[in-house]
Amino acid sequence: MTATNKFHTHELENQPYALPAYNLWLADPLLQSMVKQHHYPYVPTLLEQFGQYSGHVQFEHGELANKNKPILHAFDRYGRRTDKVEFHPSYHALMGSAMEHQVHSYSWQNSSASGAHVIRAALLYMHSQTDAGTTCPLTMTHAAVPAMRYSKHIPKYWLDKLINGTYDPRELPAFEKNGITVGMGMTEKQGGSDVRRNTTKAVQHPDGSYAITGHKFFYSAPMCDAHLVLAQAEGGLSCFLLPRILESGELNHVRIQRLKDKLGDWSNASSEVEFQEATAFLLGEEGRGVSVIIDMVSLTRLDCMIGSSALMRQALVQATHHVSHRDAFGNTLINQPLMQNVLADLTIESAAATALTMRVAKAVDESGINSHEAALARICTAIGKYWICKRTATFVNEAQECLGGIGYVEENIMPRLYRQAPLNSIWEGSGNVQCLDVLRAIAKEPATQKALFTELQSAEGQNSHFDEYVAQLSKGFSNTEALEMRSRLLTEQTALALQACVLLNNEDAEIRNIAHSFCDSRLAGHHGLAFGTLPASTPCEEIITAGALSQRG
Repeated sequence: MTATNKFHTHELENQPYALPAYNLWLADPLLQSMVKQHHYPYVPTLLEQFGQYSGHVQFEHGELANKNKPILHAFDRYGRRTDKVEFHPSYHALMGSAMEHQVHSYSWQNSSASGAHVIRAALLYMHSQTDAGTTCPLTMTHAAVPAMRYSKHIPKYWLDKLINGTYDPRELPAFEKNGITVGMGMTEKQGGSDVRRNTTKAVQHPDGSYAITGHKFFYSAPMCDAHLVLAQAEGGLSCFLLPRILESGELNHVRIQRLKDKLGDWSNASSEVEFQEATAFLLGEEGRGVSVIIDMVSLTRLDCMIGSSALMRQALVQATHHVSHRDAFGNTLINQPLMQNVLADLTIESAAATALTMRVAKAVDESGINSHEAALARICTAIGKYWICKRTATFVNEAQECLGGIGYVEENIMPRLYRQAPLNSIWEGSGNVQCLDVLRAIAKEPATQKALFTELQSAEGQNSHFDEYVAQLSKGFSNTEALEMRSRLLTEQTALALQACVLLNNEDAEIRNIAHSFCDSRLAGHHGLAFGTLPASTPCEEIITAGALSQRG
């Protein structure tokens, strides 16, 4: 017996191959249907093009960008202050391809076209499955546009390069670049979401610019060409555009204290900074800082929904692929009833999250021309952000469990998805902040509650469980006793009703099938507290097939 044969203990069998490259658009019939539900009269070829590029190139870059975290170089070798963050080349590749395919700008470049925010949501949905970290600067760059439009004090090239530019990582003044990115620096140690407690000061110079002195506890993507920051000016809390490099070529006086050592989001850098009379430019009017950023907050919350829905989708894809090629106890896992229950339940949850996300994108899209959509966007963004982001960590863990022990090993994508899953529930306002915002909306803007129930009535008569649930929900809103104490439960119930409504209103037979199972399990209570507890009457195989990768991908 040779040495080779002596230690050849077994042949490798019953192990799936890694999920091969695929087109993230063509292989996702549920996403296609939901985009078409809210976008008319056509769907641009850009989605198929980016789906192909994302599924064949981006995943590898996502893996490398997360394995090689950003590195802070506060000084050069001679002791000069540089405040520079070094990113892996794959980070730049991800940013370059995303901006080339208008992930940051499609809404603004096509603002006169119907469904621009829906298409842009689908673009970000695909990108987020390959790497979530880079969605942070892409989101902030996209969301900064409404705030930037308030300004009368910044040159026009800022908006032009923000909307029409391509990715340009060179360290140059903004006017010399092919395109720019914009980050955010809102929160401070003592305030968090309570930004009115900010202590950073802004003092106006004779030329109209401001000197900013203070700190920010979370300063996301510090290598962006500029950041939107809040500071206390003479007239009160105000919003400013703070460039990283001034037109003179001088580095602005923003000192990076450290990079955050985060649970996830490893490809992206988050930092703590000090402003030492950094130069900035007022957006809007003094004392109106919160009003200036309100549209930006709404857009970033929508992106939290998109990102969380995308994490669900990719976790589901990985789980379904694995159990389709793995045998246990005499049968392929996907053919075993209990596994079918789990996968069908995950498919229902993923479909519901994506459906509500695309509906909110439509509301944002039409908010400027339709009062119903504007009111719906105002309240449903907080509702969707709360519930979808809250569900993601549990969802990803369940999908991870489908892979068994290998799902816990860093050689595959599941641990990265799991680390990323909690982020969006925290970013841009935690769960309590979202629920209080729902209460604030219905108290100060009664049209939001009216729009909410008008929307729910659009699915009336399609499912008896849904009709009864909405009737009970209406009573919950009418009861104002201990409303704040009940706001999480009320927000959750409203989110479920909205998800059912959007699913029921879809004309695709497969999605309507999912809709009725959603109503049966989530609204009628025929469901446990964990995934995989659907009633035995659920058409699991049909639901799994509806959510599985299309052969066209």
